[in-house]
Amino acid sequence: MVKRRVATAVIGLPLVIAAIWFGTPWFTSLIVLSAIAGSLEFYRMATAAGSRPMVYLGVLWTLLLVISSHCPYIQIKPILITTAVVVSLVCLLFRPNREQAFARWAWTMAGILYIGWMLSYWVDLRSLESGRGWVLWAILTVFANDIFSFFGGRAFGKRRLAPAISPGKTWEGAAIGVIFGMTASFGLSAAFSLPFNQWQPLLLGAIICILAQLGDLVESLLKRTTGAKDSGGLLPGHGGLLDRADSLILTGVFAYYWATLCTTSG
Repeated sequence: MVKRRVATAVIGLPLVIAAIWFGTPWFTSLIVLSAIAGSLEFYRMATAAGSRPMVYLGVLWTLLLVISSHCPYIQIKPILITTAVVVSLVCLLFRPNREQAFARWAWTMAGILYIGWMLSYWVDLRSLESGRGWVLWAILTVFANDIFSFFGGRAFGKRRLAPAISPGKTWEGAAIGVIFGMTASFGLSAAFSLPFNQWQPLLLGAIICILAQLGDLVESLLKRTTGAKDSGGLLPGHGGLLDRADSLILTGVFAYYWATLCTTSG
């Protein structure tokens, strides 16, 4: 498993960095493909749990939310979310098994918001001035946390972090991930000349790492709820695309709002 995990990372990481570096349309395409694959995995888990979400509608609105980041009209995302609510509710009127209507609607909207809305922040972040540096800083900090928390946990982990949700995660692994994530954040912020004060890269790196680990636990909770071990099998050694992108769900939002704060104040 570890060999396949490393091999997948060795192949995938340069592709991710290249997509970030060259920007639109490469990075947007990467997020679009990730959002589509992740939403299909999400709805597959929900279907396996007996909820039967409206898959095609959910994937379509997930796609629209991601690409809407390039629309100059500022109200486009609230409009898309509103229409998703309205259209999904109306569609339920024409579906059989109305006793499952609420669960179907809830899971459909959850996929749209959890994947489409949240991942769209990465496209927004890349579109900012100095967006390349911001995205590389945030994503590579997350990756440093993921890598060192995994191997640190395997080497030194003793106390389980959340045994009822994700038995494999330990406090020792989480701490090691945060430490190395903070170190990566400090180095990356200097490499990309991001507008941080001296202490900010370490603090923000810690926040990024904590959010990444919380995102991982959230996805583990969803898998537990639906009875799935992995969200899929797309990435050898990692599981599904959602298993790999779960640590990016919350971090992109934080990185975007911090970057816009710095841009505005600067």
